Amino acid sequence: MSRKLIAGLFYSVDGVASDPNTFQYDSFDADLGALMTTTIAPVDEIILGRVTYQEWAGYWPNVTEGDDSGFADFINTTPKHVASSTLTPVDLTWNNSSLVTSDLLAFIRQLKQRPGGDIAVQGSLSVVRQCVDAGLMDELSLIVHPALAGGGRRLFEGANHQRLTLLRSQQTEKGNIVATYGPFAG
Repeated sequence: MSRKLIAGLFYSVDGVASDPNTFQYDSFDADLGALMTTTIAPVDEIILGRVTYQEWAGYWPNVTEGDDSGFADFINTTPKHVASSTLTPVDLTWNNSSLVTSDLLAFIRQLKQRPGGDIAVQGSLSVVRQCVDAGLMDELSLIVHPALAGGGRRLFEGANHQRLTLLRSQQTEKGNIVATYGPFAG
């Protein structure tokens, strides 16, 4: 049995997935926090793209208390595999980070065959898109906030036609919709 590859992205109603801090800040609620805690509990390895790695490496190691401290504990201690063709191992100063030096999709296929818990792609729109396109993503959660971003990167802009299966959905107290999709089952 292979491990699950999962991802969860904050999304605006108009389909923007980049810079979620500009649209989700006032709609994050206890329901969403509890769902995220449950989702990351079985995760024991993380995949990050270069941009997410660089942004997060400058932020999460400095979070030691407050509402975000639980996620900080998780992200700071969990092994992180960084997909980048421009970074070098010397650039990876964040605890438990390693550079993926081979083909990313082949690396993920091998990682899924090793023993362990779930593998999560965190942020990293291009990595999520590659994994969905390659049929490697087992669960993709789109966390749609009740907001229009007005502009920004969209995950599936220009994507090829592909069917997905809705695995589960829920609405949170502040009107977020969490829809989790898997590969099309038939």
